[in-house]
Amino acid sequence: MAWSETWTFVNGEWQGGNPPLLGPRSHGFWQASNVFDGGRYFEGVMPDIGSHAARLVRSAETLGLKCPVTAETIVGLAEEGVKKFAPGTAIYVKPMVWGEGDKGSAILPDPDDSRFLLCLFAAPMPAPGGSSSITLSPFRRPTVECMPTDAKAGCLYPNNARALREARGRGFDNALVRDFLGNIAETTTSNIFMAKDGVVYTPVPNGSFLNGVTRQRVIGLLRATGATVVEKSLTYADFENADEIFQSGNYSKVLPITRIDGRDLQPGPFFAKAREAYWDFAHSR
Repeated sequence: MAWSETWTFVNGEWQGGNPPLLGPRSHGFWQASNVFDGGRYFEGVMPDIGSHAARLVRSAETLGLKCPVTAETIVGLAEEGVKKFAPGTAIYVKPMVWGEGDKGSAILPDPDDSRFLLCLFAAPMPAPGGSSSITLSPFRRPTVECMPTDAKAGCLYPNNARALREARGRGFDNALVRDFLGNIAETTTSNIFMAKDGVVYTPVPNGSFLNGVTRQRVIGLLRATGATVVEKSLTYADFENADEIFQSGNYSKVLPITRIDGRDLQPGPFFAKAREAYWDFAHSR
C-alpha cells in the first residue's frame, strides 16, 4: 500500500514509512490491548495536543497498561516531529500504547511491558462542501460494562467500522449510532450536534461514547459566543426534525451534515459559528 508521508518515533528514534513492530506473541496484536489518540497539526497550529496526550495516558491505564512516557513528553515529540514535514502540510498526530508481554495468563497484559510510539502522517484537512449524509445504524454502542468505552481503545473500532460499512452500503456517508437505551450516542467517526429553534443540542455523555476533546472545546466556544448548548438524551426523531446538524471530531474538527435520510439540510448558522470560533481559538494559541 502507498501510505502518505509518515514519520514514527519508536524505540528511541524517528523512522520513516510503516515500520514493522508486532509479533505473533505481542499482546496488543492478539489480545487487542492497544490504545491511541489523535491530534492535528494544520496551518501551523496544534490545538489541544496536551489534552490528547493526557487522554492517551488515561486510556492506557484503563486497559491495565502503563504509558512509558508522560503527556509532556508526547507533546514535545509531536512538536519535534511536525518539523520533518514540508511547511503547510496538514498532519495527523497519533500517539499509541500497546501491551507487548502478558502476565502469564495470556488475557492480562503486563503493565510493565507496555510500548509507546508516536506516528505522524500527512492527512489533508477536510473542508466543508459536498455531500455529508447520515442515516440510522442498526448497530449500537456498547456500555462500559461490556467494553472499555471510557478509553480510546482500538478494540472498539471494529464495531464502528461495521456500522459505517452498513451505512455506506445503503449510499450514506456516515450513520448515527444509538446506545443500548435507544438514544443517539454519536456517528461512527465523530461527536454530533443539532440545532432546533435557536438552541444547540448534543447527546449527554453517558458512558457509551467518549466525551471528545474537540466536542468539549466546541461546546465551550459556542457558549462563549452566547449560544445556548444543552447536553441531553436525544432520539433519532430529534435529528430528523432538526434545523441543522453538524459534527465535531479531531480529524475534521467541525463539519456540517447536509442530508439525513431523504431530507436535505443546509450548513446552518450554529455550524458556521462553531467552525469560525474553533479556528479563532486554534490560531490564538
